[in-house]
Amino acid sequence: MTTSSMNQPDGPAKVERIPWHLNGMAVLVSNILVMMATTALFILGIVWLDRDGLSVASLVLIVITGSYASLVGPMIFAGLKILKPNEAMVLTLFGKYHGSLREAGFYFINPFAASVHPLGSKDQAAVESPEKSNAGRATTGSTGKRSAGRTVSLKAMTLSNDRQKVNDALGNPIIIGIVVIWKVINPTKAVLDVDDYPEYLSIQCDSALRNIVRLYPYDSADDEEEKSLRGSSQEVALKLKEEIQEKVAVAGIEIVEARITHLSYAPEIAAAMLQRQQASAIIAARQKIVEGAVGMVEMALARLSENKIVDLDEERKASMVSNLLVVLCSNKDTQPVVNTGSIY
Repeated sequence: MTTSSMNQPDGPAKVERIPWHLNGMAVLVSNILVMMATTALFILGIVWLDRDGLSVASLVLIVITGSYASLVGPMIFAGLKILKPNEAMVLTLFGKYHGSLREAGFYFINPFAASVHPLGSKDQAAVESPEKSNAGRATTGSTGKRSAGRTVSLKAMTLSNDRQKVNDALGNPIIIGIVVIWKVINPTKAVLDVDDYPEYLSIQCDSALRNIVRLYPYDSADDEEEKSLRGSSQEVALKLKEEIQEKVAVAGIEIVEARITHLSYAPEIAAAMLQRQQASAIIAARQKIVEGAVGMVEMALARLSENKIVDLDEERKASMVSNLLVVLCSNKDTQPVVNTGSIY
């Protein structure tokens, strides 16, 4: 055996296969009928043994029927499995990958095949010590119910991690939270290639979120085309989805959607950033007011000159412009002064 072949992983999860199975209902009915027959024959063998004495036929009949009724029959019952819609069952046989069932139904499989689920032992620990088991784990749904039946859910599920404090592209600390819609598309990889795939997904979401947030500022000016977390939420969500999908592909998980649910400055800079935003808003508003006032003054002078209502020299035009700008740009109501005499 070469070194490369020795170092190459077995990788049963790379190729998913369907295990040997039979119709569960047919096997159930057949096993019940056979057990009833073997029980009757077992009783008949005991009767023959009492009547005819010790004989080879009676002993063989008692041993065979008794073995089936007490060992083989119950073992066949252990191989009956029920699979609900949107669930999968990953089976191992003596430590090796045996196959995966996806279609809902009633099956009979190898009684020695075991259904594996990575959350089984952790759910038992959660029952014994829920405070310790739930510490630091994201909300991913009812994992205990999934592992109780030793099946893997193929339904779309929601992951909502705790909010994180991350620095944006400008170094400002922000608080951000995301929600991820995901589902298992390869249960074999989810069970055999990673340990506790919901926790693996949660950790990868945190890592991807930090990587994406560092690429964008929290906000950008209106006159800039730079993408930001607040103004380009669709682009950021798409980038986040692609980043998470690349990281969790090894676990057989598909990311359906990733969205930002909370975005704000960290408390230590929130007040300063609020003042900055207010100042920017005031400056922008004043700029709009000045632009509109200048346009109105230009229109007034042009209409007066066009209609030849009054001829104004440069000094009077400057005075009129000043008065109009004061009236239009003031943030308080102006008090008009009526001049009843000559304007000159």
